[in-house]
Parts: sequence; structure tokens; C-alpha cells
Amino acid sequence: MNQENQENNKEYQNLDDEILELEESSGKYATGHTNVARLSGMYQDWFLDYASYVILERAVPHLDDGLKPVQRRILHSMRRLDDGRYNKVANIIGHTMQFHPHGDASIGDALVQLGQKDLLIDTQGNWGNVLTGDGAAAPRYIEARLSKFALEVVFNPKTTAWKASYDGRNKEPVTMPVKFPLLLALGVEGIAVGLASKILPHNFNELIDASIAYLQGKEFELYPDFPTGGLADFSRYNDGLRGGQIKIRAKITKLDKKALLITEVPYGRTTSSLIESIIKANEKGKIKIKKIDDNTAENVEILISLTPGISPDKTIDALYAFTDCEIPVSPNSCIIKDDKPIFIGVSEILKISARKTVDLLEMELQIRLEELENAWHISSLEKIFIENELYEDIKKCKTEESILETIDKGLEPFKKKLLREVTREDLIRLSNIPIKRISKYSSLKADEYIKEIETDIDEVKNHLENIIPYTINYYRQIKNKYGKERIRRTEIKNFDTIIASKVVVANQKLYMNKEEGFIGTSLKKDEFVCECSDIDDILVIRRNGKYLITKVSEKTFTGKDIFYAGVFKKNDTRTIFNIIYRDGKNGKVLMKRCAITGLIRDNEYDLTKGKDGSRILYLSANPNGEAETLKVYLKPRPRLRNLMFETDFGELAIKGRGSMGNILTKYTVSKIVLKEKGVSTLGGRKVWFDADVNRLNADGRGNLLGEFKGDDRLLVMTKSGKFRLSSFDLSNHFEDDLLIIEKYNPDKIFSAVYFDANLSYYYIKRFKIEPTEKAVSFIGENSESKLIRITEVEYPRFELKFGGDHSHRNNEIIEVAEFISVKSYKAKGKRLSNYEVAVVKELEPIMTKAEQEEEKIKEEAEDIKNIEDKDANGRQMTLEW
Repeated sequence: MNQENQENNKEYQNLDDEILELEESSGKYATGHTNVARLSGMYQDWFLDYASYVILERAVPHLDDGLKPVQRRILHSMRRLDDGRYNKVANIIGHTMQFHPHGDASIGDALVQLGQKDLLIDTQGNWGNVLTGDGAAAPRYIEARLSKFALEVVFNPKTTAWKASYDGRNKEPVTMPVKFPLLLALGVEGIAVGLASKILPHNFNELIDASIAYLQGKEFELYPDFPTGGLADFSRYNDGLRGGQIKIRAKITKLDKKALLITEVPYGRTTSSLIESIIKANEKGKIKIKKIDDNTAENVEILISLTPGISPDKTIDALYAFTDCEIPVSPNSCIIKDDKPIFIGVSEILKISARKTVDLLEMELQIRLEELENAWHISSLEKIFIENELYEDIKKCKTEESILETIDKGLEPFKKKLLREVTREDLIRLSNIPIKRISKYSSLKADEYIKEIETDIDEVKNHLENIIPYTINYYRQIKNKYGKERIRRTEIKNFDTIIASKVVVANQKLYMNKEEGFIGTSLKKDEFVCECSDIDDILVIRRNGKYLITKVSEKTFTGKDIFYAGVFKKNDTRTIFNIIYRDGKNGKVLMKRCAITGLIRDNEYDLTKGKDGSRILYLSANPNGEAETLKVYLKPRPRLRNLMFETDFGELAIKGRGSMGNILTKYTVSKIVLKEKGVSTLGGRKVWFDADVNRLNADGRGNLLGEFKGDDRLLVMTKSGKFRLSSFDLSNHFEDDLLIIEKYNPDKIFSAVYFDANLSYYYIKRFKIEPTEKAVSFIGENSESKLIRITEVEYPRFELKFGGDHSHRNNEIIEVAEFISVKSYKAKGKRLSNYEVAVVKELEPIMTKAEQEEEKIKEEAEDIKNIEDKDANGRQMTLEW
């Protein structure tokens, strides 16, 4: 045994020596030093070869068919195995190894990914779950076969270019003749050496519509569609090229004040990874949740129970800000063309695919035309040969050549009618027709067959002449056959920017040591300031009027003699600081009101005029610009009579933080005492609604809803026939089927027409909105009932158009105010008609309420005038008498 090992080692040593000699001669190793390798040479040659191989043969898809080599080989292998029945995945993997020299693991993973995309492969068994991240069962337990779509669209050996497999024993396709933008439908992600490709999946039907639009010369837009659904903002998609970025969000709905429900996850995430990120955010104190339950089966269902007192709207924003409920994805559209990687957008990829489909269909038609013409030629020759009894002339022939020459001579008068020249193969075929077939030959059937072929030839030629309409019709047939259930799963939306500091949960307690000038979360023995989060900024104002903002930390020195500390809200113009300060050591006492916004972190600013000895005597921070009344006590001095007076901040205008302020007194102030808390001097807060992002804002984006104060509410009404009242908090989330959002007016009357699913009739009702924060239905509890029309007009009019058996009836106009009175929203209302209603149309009101009031006033004035005229006439008559 030892002797055998020694001999083997010797053989390997000799082989190594031969390799070294060869590589020395090629310059890869330094001469004279057989044990020293020159890395630069190895890197230049070997690394570039390896990088090129990985890019072209492993990671990046080809432009023509949108497939990576491993995917192409799997599909080719499955086509060779295909007999309509399912094959074990283990068998498919083994068969594919004839073409793919990289082991069973890479083939198995690629096959499972193809199967999970549910387009090219029909699967059977446990193939895993893209929603939960569960893996597929072992290859010996699961089965697969090609889908009908793949068999129709991907394969055609007549138009396929072939090459030898890696070992030369088999043939494999260079690319598949795919007549569909498969690359964009499947999407792809691959990492090569120094290069990466990431093309996102798109919707099946939208790709076909875009292809048709391109062939018709129309504009089109393409946006990704993910199998996991969710919401996506494609405003920076950049056509899938480098530099673009999209944001994808989980779909979160608010069940009630205590629970949230996640029903769709972002692309690239699973329920497990999503829950893990939520738990981590909860542990870090970014959000506060009570518990989380994963009830996912066929559909995603993650139930989040909230801690009592936590706003569900802010929690939704916090989930987007601090967890994987929102993720950014950067596409990078890189593909192989002419054996080189190129970067082109998805729109250009689709255009190339559409042109390629036209070329492939034209090629298939040309092949079909050649086959039909050949079939016509062969049938015509047989017809001539048999009907003219040319077989009789070959009875005297002794050799094969003489037989062929005799047949050729007999065909000479008919050659002008043929589509092509008569070849030797044609003559041999005629000479081999058996007597039995000649005896049963039917000229009638032959003529019918030839006529069918001629009809098919005319049809194919027509398709070739109209290849673009033919391609468009091909796309439409594909869509009708395979696209019915392939609806868009990902909702396209514009996202608002979530400011993390506004939605993060207060997870820290802030303390300060006024005398020493320290502030932080670890000073638990000192004065408590407020609750805050670990990403907040803190505003610190010292008694000398200097102030700054600093990040929350365990302990920070901000300067001795702290007068005020609190959480700083950037660009908050509603928090007003009321300040009284002494200008210098013995200067005048001034007062001012200002907002503190837009500061640079850790820079020092001054609320006073900056003189030495300046000192803040009074300061209050008012979230809504409240203005209090103060009692000011002066230090006694000779000839000073009034030692106390009152001042009201409400009489002072709000100015910039750098303003000097107004003089309060020139005398020394002894103390200042709060007499009365004030009310807001800022007026109502203007609130806008941005329909693009479905959110409220105070920045002027969207429609102005009005000015809101304290207890004002918003009316929210949906297309499903529900309404509720809401606060005007900017963090609020609203329903996707929002119909009306406006400032709540308890006196406003709504008129609604709805279809009652229980009774199958149209009803109308008039009602006022009753205060409720819970969404309630005003069209009944049956989910199949539908809201048809709703109007806020005081005196609305509806026109009814009848259908069905009553379509012959004239249209009927309903004066709603006369038809039905105002009742509760819970009332059923009044049936519009006993006849079958097809359309309900709202008409312009004849007269608005304001116009009616104006008309009434005019009539009353006219009556008064008539009475006065009568009185005047009566007096005149009396005088005359």
C-alpha cells in the first residue's frame, strides 16, 4: 500500500514538473525560481478569463431570450424529456447535467426559482413559499413539466441556433427563440465578477400591452409588478437603469385602535424576515407593540397588537421608517448582447424583444410557406404522374437511371405549371409510389388537398405582407389564453416622506443638572425634563440667553446655568417662545415672542442683544402660540409709585428670534408671576390634503381643507358607502377608496343613491353626518350593496334611465328635496322606482339654496312695497274725499 502511494506521488510530482516547465516557457512564472509565482501575470490572464466566463456563462441573462445559461439548459432538457406528464425534479437535474457542468445544486436552485415564478413550469408537490421563505422539498419528492405557455412561446427547433455542449456529446441552443419579453416578465438578479444585474419582474399583461403599443407606434410606460404585492413608488425608477431607486412598502391596514394587519410584504422579504425586523425595532424602543402573530397560509396575515395608548397611525409610519415594511431597491439593467455586457433600460429591452418577435414570426411564416409550397409541389407531381399514367412508360426501362430519365421526360410538358424545378429526389419519390396507392388514387381528393394547400399559402403570404398586424394579433391571442388571471399585484403610489423623529416612540427619559450644565438620559438623580427618543434633538436655553440644539445622549455638557430644555422640532413655527430678558447688567427689560427654527446642531445662538450681563427673567414655550398674562413686580426705589403692573403677551406681535423685542420697563424687576394662562393667538391651522400620497400636510400641497382649531374634525367618506370623523393630525392614514374628505359641518345634508343588494332595488336617502370615529355604513351592512351617487347639493335632481323590460319608458327626473325628507343615516331611505333602473344621472340644480333665499327675500320686499303703496293710495283717497 505504501509503495503504491509512493508511486502515485511520484507520478503527480512528474506531472507538476511538466506543468511548471510549460508555464515557465509561457512566462507565467519567473525563470530560475520554480517555487515563486508572479501574481501579476496570473491576475492579468486567469482573472480576466474567469471574470468573462462568469459574466457570460453564469450570472447575466442574454438579451435575445432573457435567460441565464443554467435556465436555458434546464428548459432545453425539460423539452427533451417532455411527454405531457410530470417528471421528478431529480431526473430533470440529472438530465440537465449533460449540458450544465456546474453540479446539481446550482441546477436545482435555478429550477425551483423558475417553478416559483409560475410562468414556464407547472409544478407538483411542495415547491416552497415565496411569502414565508419556506424552502422546497427534496428533488426526489417534487415534480415538474413545461407549461403550455412555455411550449407555445419558448420552443421552435426550426428557428433555433444550436451549438455543441461543453463535452461535445450533445447539442444545446445558443438562445431560445422566445416570442415574448420573458426577461422582463421573470426578472433576474445576478452577481458576477465586478458586475451585477438586477432587472425587476413586470406584469404579464402590461408587457403585452406595451409591446402592442410599440408596434403601433404609440408611447408606453413600464413599471415592475412583484409577486408578493405591496405598494411601490416608481417616481425614481429611471427605466430600470443604474442610479434609479424605487421604494416598496408592505400593505398595512388599521383594524381598530388596538391592532394593525399586514396583508402583503415587500418584494425580496418574507414574513419571517419582516417579523424579525419588527421585533428588533420594538426591542430598540423605536416602536411599541404588545405582540405579533403570524397567521400566514395561502395569503399573508401578520397581526400586530398595539400597546394601549399608542397611536396606530404613528405606528404605521414608524413601521415604514424603522423596519423592513419599507425597503429601497436599486435596479441595474445589465444584459448580454453580442457576447458583451451592456446597460440598457427596460423600455429598450421591450422594444428589442418586440422586434425580435416580429423577426421570429416572419421566419416561422417563411418556413411554413416553404413547407406548403413543397407539399403543393409534391402533390402536383403525384397528380400529374398518376393522372397522365406516366408510370406506364417506365415498364420497359431496365435501369434506375432510365426510369428517372423517362419520368423526367414525361413531366416536361407540365414543368411550367410547377412552383420550382423538378429535382432528382422528386423523381425518386415518384418512382417509389406503390401500385396499390396508384390504384386507389382519387383525383377529387387530390384536388381538394391541393386547393387547401393553396388557401394556406395565400393566408401565409397575407400574414407576411402584414407582419406587424399579424404580430399584434399573436400578442393578443397570448394575452387572451394566458393572461386572464395575471392581474397587477403591486399598487403604484407616491409615498410621502416619513420624518423618523416625528414617528419614533419616546423610549428615553431626559434629565438635566441646571447648575452644572449637564443634560442626558443617564442623570437619573437630577431633574426630570421630558420623555424623548434616542434620535431626537434637544433645545437648551441658558439663563444668559445663549441657546443651542444637541443630540440626545447619556450625558452632554451644554453650559452652566440651564434655564430651559426640551425636545426640538425642526421647522416648527407654531411653538412660540414668550421671553422677558434684561439687556445687559443694568439695562432695560425687554419682552418678545418668537419661534425657534432651523438651527445647526451644536452651534450657539443668542436670544438677547448679546451684551455682557444679559439675563432671561421669564420664558415659556407654547405649542400653539398661547399668550399668557403676567404680573411684574419692580424693585422699590425713590419716587417709584407703582411697584406692580400687568402685561399681556397677546398684545405683542410674533417676530423673528433675532429681534430685540419691546421695552417692558426701564426699572429693575424684582419678580414675575403668572396671572392667567392665555389662548392661542395663531388662529386656525391650515391643513391641506395631498391626493397623490393620501395624506394631510401643512405645506400647501394638494387641496386646502380649511383652518382647524382644537375640537374641529374631518369628515372621511369612502366609495364603499362608509363615513367616520377624524382628527386633523398630520400623521393620520386614510382609506384607499377615499371619496370625500372635508372639514366636518354637522348641518350639511348629504343625498345618496345606492343599490340595495338584499332587495335588488335602488334607494335614495337624505341624512346628516352624526359624530362617530368608527367607520359606519350608510348603505346597509351587505357588502354587495353599492353606492351609486352622493351629493352635497342642497336641492339635488337625479335623472333615471330605465333598462331591461322597462327600457321603453321615458326618463324620470327626481326632485330629491320633494321626494324624501332628511332622516338618520341608519334609515333605509325611499325606493327610487319600482321599474328596473339602468342609469342614475345627477342633473344641475334648478336653484341653489342661496338663490332660493335671495328669491324669498325679493318676494318679501315686493310684498312690503305693495302694502306700502296700498297704504299710500288709501291716504291719498282720504285726503281727496
